[in-house]
Amino acid sequence: MEIVEGILEDIEGVLITSHAAIMQISADNNWVDAVISYVGPDDKPMEMTNFAMDKFAIAGDGIKACYTDSCTEDERTILELMGAETSVTVPVYINNACAMYFAVFDTHSCTHYGEEVLKFIGDVANIVQIIAQKKVTRSSLLSSYEVLREILSSIGSGIMVFNRTDGTVLFENDVAAKTDEVKRAIQEGVIDYMNMPDEEKKHRKPSEYYDPMSGLWFEIKFSDLTWIDGSPVIVCTAVDTTQKKKNQQKIEYQANNDFLTGLYNRMKCENDLRRVMRDAENTDTKGAVMFIDLDDFKHINDGLGHQYGDVLLQQIAAGLQGVPGLRGNCYRMGGDEFLVIIRPEQYQDMERIIKNVVNMFNKPWYLMGTEYYCTMSMGIATFPDNSDDVHDIIKMADVAMYESKKSGKNCYNYYDADKKTNTAKQLDIENNMRQAVASQIQEFVVFYQPVVDTVTKKCVSCEALVRWDSKSLGFMGPGEFIPLAEYLGLITDIGDYILEEACKQCKKWNDAGYVDFHVNVNLSVVQLLQKNVVDNINRIILQSGVNPSNVVLEITESFAINDMDRVLNIIKGLKTLGPRIALDDFGTGYSSLNYIKQLPLNIIKVDKTFIDDIVGDDYAQAFVKLIVDLSKTIGTQIVVEGVEHSDQYELLRELGADYIQGYYFGKPVPAKEFEEKFLGKQLGGAD
Repeated sequence: MEIVEGILEDIEGVLITSHAAIMQISADNNWVDAVISYVGPDDKPMEMTNFAMDKFAIAGDGIKACYTDSCTEDERTILELMGAETSVTVPVYINNACAMYFAVFDTHSCTHYGEEVLKFIGDVANIVQIIAQKKVTRSSLLSSYEVLREILSSIGSGIMVFNRTDGTVLFENDVAAKTDEVKRAIQEGVIDYMNMPDEEKKHRKPSEYYDPMSGLWFEIKFSDLTWIDGSPVIVCTAVDTTQKKKNQQKIEYQANNDFLTGLYNRMKCENDLRRVMRDAENTDTKGAVMFIDLDDFKHINDGLGHQYGDVLLQQIAAGLQGVPGLRGNCYRMGGDEFLVIIRPEQYQDMERIIKNVVNMFNKPWYLMGTEYYCTMSMGIATFPDNSDDVHDIIKMADVAMYESKKSGKNCYNYYDADKKTNTAKQLDIENNMRQAVASQIQEFVVFYQPVVDTVTKKCVSCEALVRWDSKSLGFMGPGEFIPLAEYLGLITDIGDYILEEACKQCKKWNDAGYVDFHVNVNLSVVQLLQKNVVDNINRIILQSGVNPSNVVLEITESFAINDMDRVLNIIKGLKTLGPRIALDDFGTGYSSLNYIKQLPLNIIKVDKTFIDDIVGDDYAQAFVKLIVDLSKTIGTQIVVEGVEHSDQYELLRELGADYIQGYYFGKPVPAKEFEEKFLGKQLGGAD
């Protein structure tokens, strides 16, 4: 302002005019006011405030002179308001926008200025503009630098700015200044970057720096930029990526390792095996894979609890890693399956490795302070002799392992292509069953077989029986997949699904008017061994909405006589839910008559083995008669299974059996067909 005031004073003296001023436009661009003015020695101040911008007629886009003897009416109004006879205004631009006017006024006379004087006034206005722009730029630069410093100092990364020519430090934020390892990481890289060709700089990626003193990781990045004062600089950033590195390592560990045992997982196994097999092919060497499956592992899980099973798996993992030559080459493929890669450098010691693994399983495992035995079955396949494909070699070792299972377990076998077909089929069934249970359990369907009153021949109930309608393998009966489902531990999911479907179907029939009609559902041993079996069945019954008394839960005799105290607790728990309890396959176990009176049963189902030859077998007839009489004494009902001929039916009716089930009255069929053929109808039977 002091500089401009001096200029205004000089202008007034040169032009011999009365007034000079800087008229500033308001921030909202609506008003014009004089912010700096100079008045001649013999003159009074002019009225130069609060002019509406849209009515400030004496100002224009360029140099504009207004004279009272030759101006427009609007211009004359403004001049009269200001008390002036002559005015010359020149716009002053700051940052490319009109911010003010440089103005000269004469209040004494209407003096017309010539072209040379007007040019002089314009040049003076340009000087004022240059001074103002410089001041604004400098203030903006200082403000920007302070703002930038605050911003960069609040960032958690270390930032340093170097002169691109001599490498002097122009700026460093607080993180870089106070953290030696950050500054050291930056300074080690900036010298190399300064000497690097421009083309190479374009393709340079951020580099990682590890500081062993602090244990921290940094990502260092260099960039050529223009600093706020226009000078060429190198901006260096050091981002602390320690947590990111730890997270990345954690993710990689979780992606490649089994969470329970710490061994590598299946995905890591396939990747490693692919690399090992490729190296073996390139070096013309051999290797092998050992596929290990624990024998009867589910008995430990079901009998002792999963915590025992988990401890066992951890001990086996540690034991395999402890075998010389196997550390880092052991993998948990899932469940109780392990795989070991014999690399070419260990191939000559394979027999010794196999012997060590076998000996490891011949000793007891200490689980929770107690000794338990758990053996294994192992299959071995070699590469490239058996195959040079990763998935094939694993499958071949798996096939060989199943041969060990079939041989009596607790042994090992090498892959033999001649034995592939049957075992491969079993593997195919297993794989499809796992997929069906995991994603499309609806592939398992429920068929219903009628249970008929021996006197009225009326269908009073039915038994729900599972079938597998596999999309890949076709339709299968229970004998083809139930034993494998029990072995694989999948029978619980299948059993729960069948129970749920049967309960829903029973409610549907009850709601349709068959109020007392009930459905029998088999419970597998594996289901009954679950600790939450009572709560689980209660949940299914409640969700279906079926009347619990219309559900009959069948348990096998072999389970019933195995652990009487446990069986009693389970049956009592199930009976409190409302269903009736049936003892299935009666007559196939031992000491049946000694235990039957202890069990709170509603129904006894006589196994079909007693029915096949009952017409000509006096012992079978006597046994059935004994059971019929016993059932009347203890208040249970008798269902005889496997009835296929009319003479069997007539004899059983005479012996007093309550109900008949078998092909004589009908085979198991889907629900809709069952409704049409049997529901609520009196049946004639068919040989």
